[in-house]
Amino acid sequence: MRLESDNEEQLFAGESLDNLQGIGLLRSGLKLSHLRMIVAIEEHKQVSAAADALNISQPAASRMLTEMETILKAQLCERISRGVALTAFGRAFARRARTILLELREVDRELSALKSGTGGSVFLGAVTAPAISLAVPAIQQVSAAYPGIEVNVRVETSNVLARELLAAQQDFIIARVPDDLNPRLFNVTEIGIEKACLIVRKGHPLTEKPVVGLADLPRYDWVFQPAGTLLRRRIEELFIAAGVPLPSTVVNTSSILLTTAIVCGSNAIAPVARDMATFIADVGAQAGEISILNTDFEIDIKPYSLISVKGRALPPSAKLLYDLIWQRSRTLSPD
Repeated sequence: MRLESDNEEQLFAGESLDNLQGIGLLRSGLKLSHLRMIVAIEEHKQVSAAADALNISQPAASRMLTEMETILKAQLCERISRGVALTAFGRAFARRARTILLELREVDRELSALKSGTGGSVFLGAVTAPAISLAVPAIQQVSAAYPGIEVNVRVETSNVLARELLAAQQDFIIARVPDDLNPRLFNVTEIGIEKACLIVRKGHPLTEKPVVGLADLPRYDWVFQPAGTLLRRRIEELFIAAGVPLPSTVVNTSSILLTTAIVCGSNAIAPVARDMATFIADVGAQAGEISILNTDFEIDIKPYSLISVKGRALPPSAKLLYDLIWQRSRTLSPD
């Protein structure tokens, strides 16, 4: 399987659209709509779903797929039990198509910024802890220096953010590379270790204990991030290593707002990034009526990094924010 992937990486390497397979693809009828279609097929795994995403009929989508295969002189898809899968040629073409579409988006962003006299826009994704400790101060700094800049921030899990980054929905992210993605696709600069803690409502029975141990926790309800996320796995590892039963009543959500609402309205316990917990606890509103448990164990999570896609240059506005975040991470580093 790795050999096929290596071959795939070389399929279009060093080739321009005009030279691929010895023909001029643009002169042969390749269109932007074809590029959008192959990317949509890659994302949705079905021609019908790709057609819906592009707001065209399924017959029109099938004709476009046939046109692309005729122009490229290669089979791009093969049928599987639940839809279609891209061939090695299809995956390579989709990767290049995505890059071309991204570059066109960047042209539009840059020209729009020049026309309006603003500082452009940035798309940033971050996991919770660095969103609070790194992204927010850097955004405040860049906004003060460049009032016209527009920053779009999405706080999610690394699994979600890494895939959005590959899909060109983010310029860069502060997260971790998921285990199931090829790390060679990314530029990764480690910038910090995330620490987590357990939060409960003010007045919770466990707040009466000077120090809380793992054995005190299973009898309460819990609010977890979805199964498989790093923080949840770390908590489960702590229970298992200590021989303590895992909590039996669990609500799963990636929403910090919903997590806080459940905790404040019940005796539930939730693990969250310590930076986020401190921020919420310091807020005077009812939503901030939480306490951080003093535990006899530490909850350290895998280091997070500044991550961008290899071979994809950051636009100037994104590079500016990237550099500010990196600089701030150096000031917070214990080294």
